[in-house]
Amino acid sequence: MTLTITHGDSSLLAALRPEDRALLDSHLEACSFKSGHVIYDSGDNVEFCYLPLGSSLCSYFVELDCGIAVETVLIGREGALGGVVSAGRLPSYARANVLHGGRFLRLDLRVLDRLKRDSEAIAHLFARYADCLMAQVFQSIACNAVHTIEHRAAKWLSAAVERTGSHDVTMTQEQLASMMGIGRSYASRVLQRFKRDGLLRTRRGGIEVLDAEALTARACTCNAQVAVHFDKVLSGVYPQR
Repeated sequence: MTLTITHGDSSLLAALRPEDRALLDSHLEACSFKSGHVIYDSGDNVEFCYLPLGSSLCSYFVELDCGIAVETVLIGREGALGGVVSAGRLPSYARANVLHGGRFLRLDLRVLDRLKRDSEAIAHLFARYADCLMAQVFQSIACNAVHTIEHRAAKWLSAAVERTGSHDVTMTQEQLASMMGIGRSYASRVLQRFKRDGLLRTRRGGIEVLDAEALTARACTCNAQVAVHFDKVLSGVYPQR
């Protein structure tokens, strides 16, 4: 099936010229997942690469011995999950969860490996995205080590709003605390502070952001630093000769 993909659907694929994107289109399969769906569990054999479209949002979680699952990196329309740089099907290290349900494209990794060999631009795209993904991981490690819980909570919620385009975030206080690797009481105190200042309100099963601009101002600059790196790196998919 041939799919028409706009910039708003997948920012990652939009970095390709039409002729290279056409090489992928005939192999892409449309699918959809609801919030909470597990795309890969730790140890699962990864057979497909998934590209979130539009407001779809996923996250990688690492499960610790104590039973807490800590969120490590968010993946939205700017990225992809699974088989980004690896050749062949390999086990997943982390669990990949759908946080905000919606549409996805999936691509068999055997086909993706062949397309990387056949198209220099497609190989560059996924290699450069892998660099961007690593930058997210580096920034997340530094952020967790230095920034306050308030900075990190504001950063995560701002990132969710920016990626989904919705001010309604499907996330409970317990889930936010678990994702950040903190106790529920700490997350609750931060959210209460945000509510008091008119930045958001909570509801059963979710958080509604009322003032995204003010919330972003309360966050650290980690999201912005990673976004700058994305812009620089992915703009070089087509090297100057």
